[in-house]
Amino acid sequence: MQETISPSEIKGTITAPASKSAMQRACAAALLKGGKTVLHNPGISNDDEAALDIIQQLGASVEKKEDTIVIHSNGVKPSSNEINCGESGLSVRMFTPIAALSAEPITVSGRGSLVKRPLSFFTEVLPQLSVRCDSKEGFLPLHIKGPLQPKDIEVDGSLSSQFLTGLLFAYSAAGTRNVTITVRNLNSKPYIDLTLQVMKDFGLLLPINNNYESFFFPGKPITQSTNKPINYTVEADWSGAAFLLVAGAIAGDIIVKGLDVFSTQADKAILQPLMQCGVNISVESEQIHIRKTALKPFHFNATDCPDLFPPLVALAAYCDGTSVIEGVHRLTHKESNRAQTLQEEFGKMGVEITFQDDLMMIKGGGIIKGASVHSRHDHRIAMACAVAALGADGEVIIEQADAVNKSYPQFWEHLRYLTNHE
Repeated sequence: MQETISPSEIKGTITAPASKSAMQRACAAALLKGGKTVLHNPGISNDDEAALDIIQQLGASVEKKEDTIVIHSNGVKPSSNEINCGESGLSVRMFTPIAALSAEPITVSGRGSLVKRPLSFFTEVLPQLSVRCDSKEGFLPLHIKGPLQPKDIEVDGSLSSQFLTGLLFAYSAAGTRNVTITVRNLNSKPYIDLTLQVMKDFGLLLPINNNYESFFFPGKPITQSTNKPINYTVEADWSGAAFLLVAGAIAGDIIVKGLDVFSTQADKAILQPLMQCGVNISVESEQIHIRKTALKPFHFNATDCPDLFPPLVALAAYCDGTSVIEGVHRLTHKESNRAQTLQEEFGKMGVEITFQDDLMMIKGGGIIKGASVHSRHDHRIAMACAVAALGADGEVIIEQADAVNKSYPQFWEHLRYLTNHE
């Protein structure tokens, strides 16, 4: 699929999409909680669909209604010997330990970029928890056989916090008592906050968080599980909304609704560099109003929110000077090598990006050129190029634009609405 973005001003009011980070965690929690769960404002992205498919393969039933999804579960009782995680990094890292709760042998598979993501974490850690785990030299497919037996364990959190998310869910569901997960070098702590919040919302057994260095499951539950149906509203997505907010800063006058300013989502941090830039922004409880204005360069540490790199590169391109983003090491194992991809694709539009150790430096303030770019099958690259194109000197053609379906399938529809809004 190809999309052509013409230089445009945008105007209007738009509601941010549902958070796939919250949606997928809610699917896991609904499976483990058992009983009936009703998800309101459910996500519709490819990653969300992958999570729904996985919990069905692990024994849950899923009924889609007009604006809700009803899930019934009796815990992890696989109906299939395989779970396919699509291209979802969160799903493979979160659901593998959950699937390992079963004594049944299960193959964990995926497709596209997911088969290139390293998963040696599991071949190192799961055998310590009595789970047999074989892989294709550290990559998918994984062949696992539990049941997982929680024990005191130390893990490395430097590659992704999503591995820890999976262990926290699995330990909780196993009825763990008096055991500790010790974590070294944990990145993306806000995503662990989101995991713990979802666990709390569903009444799952909560660990005691010791400054993100260890997670202790006590002898007695902190929260008491009940059999009452769960009604859970999936919050709006700060990751997807970041592109809308940047679009408003460089090309428009828009209102983005639905975002929770008290959210634990890591990408809520987009507000910090926007404010550093001197953007005209009004943050209210129900909406964020943002208008085009002259922008100053910014310096931002994205180590805990690496998904913000693509929208921040688009923002930096319009800042009058060189902006600096820290945390480049977090970009290697995404849908693409995002650091290199951003440098190459934005380079086609005349934006100079250089690197120094863990820093990305974006030289802004020049003319953004019309060009033909490629998403590299990476949803956030496609959206970043589209946003940057709004102020270009000509059309920007984006190849493989359907990559946005991974996280924000309504993106092109929303962008056209804002571009054509009267």
